[in-house]
Amino acid sequence: MSNFTSISTFLLWEFSEQRKLQILHFFLFLAMYLTTIMGNLLIIAAVALDHHLHTPMYFFLTNLAMVDIGSVSVIIPKSMVNSLMNSRSISYSGCVAQVFFYLFFAASDIFFLTVMAHDRSVAICNPLQYETIMHRGACIRMAAIVWIYSMLYSMLHTCGTFANTFCSNTVNQFFCEIPKLLNLSCSDFYLVEVGLVLLSCVIALGCFIFIIITYMQIFSTVLRIPSVHGQKKALSTCLPHLTVVSILIFSAVIANARPPTNASSALDIAFSVMYTVIPPMLNPFIYSMRNKDIKIALLKLLDHASKTV
Repeated sequence: MSNFTSISTFLLWEFSEQRKLQILHFFLFLAMYLTTIMGNLLIIAAVALDHHLHTPMYFFLTNLAMVDIGSVSVIIPKSMVNSLMNSRSISYSGCVAQVFFYLFFAASDIFFLTVMAHDRSVAICNPLQYETIMHRGACIRMAAIVWIYSMLYSMLHTCGTFANTFCSNTVNQFFCEIPKLLNLSCSDFYLVEVGLVLLSCVIALGCFIFIIITYMQIFSTVLRIPSVHGQKKALSTCLPHLTVVSILIFSAVIANARPPTNASSALDIAFSVMYTVIPPMLNPFIYSMRNKDIKIALLKLLDHASKTV
């Protein structure tokens, strides 16, 4: 392979060479993008406008909704533009930005889900100390720590990835993804980023183990509640979060279950869409359908909007 010391553009994987299928891909991604944006904006607006929802759980839910909006906005618009313009290219700086912001929002997603599990644990296992532990200042500090750590995490990975020399500019993915970019490396420096990726997997696994242990404690406490109504009420605040975490774990397992290859297939791209686009799109529906307070707030918001129109 020839050594490209300076690459100005990368070529992304295209969904189809047929123009009709490219247009179909554009409209499918447009529908998913608008659904994700509108759903998460409704969650943010409902929480902001209803003072009953100004609690730690919904504060973190608002942050999670912002993360979902950001994660799809990093990937989908560029893919849509490429399909519409019959193009595969993304600039070098655009690829760097895509890697940075995708990792930033991906890390924030996992960290916020972990913090939300802690919030539910305190609320159910230590209800008398909940306001003392999860006070406004503590919640703001936890959110700030998540955003800062995610930014540092993303900067570390982005620098480690693009410090490599690339021997090709053809990325076998519809967005700039670190494993696919490392396949293009022709220097030994990629081993540093591989080590960072493995460290990230350990951190993510640690977060998931923490969530699992937390829910074991929650279920143990719920089972000791004497009334069935009390048990259902306690679990109703946990089920949306647990469902979101389960979808994230399932999509991550699906994405990594296939053996790595240098070439991409339609099935590989389908799996990529499953773990990058589907979870942020489903999250607002999960929280609105499984959470009575959110459902009531959304109905009030929509009713107010219809009256003003």
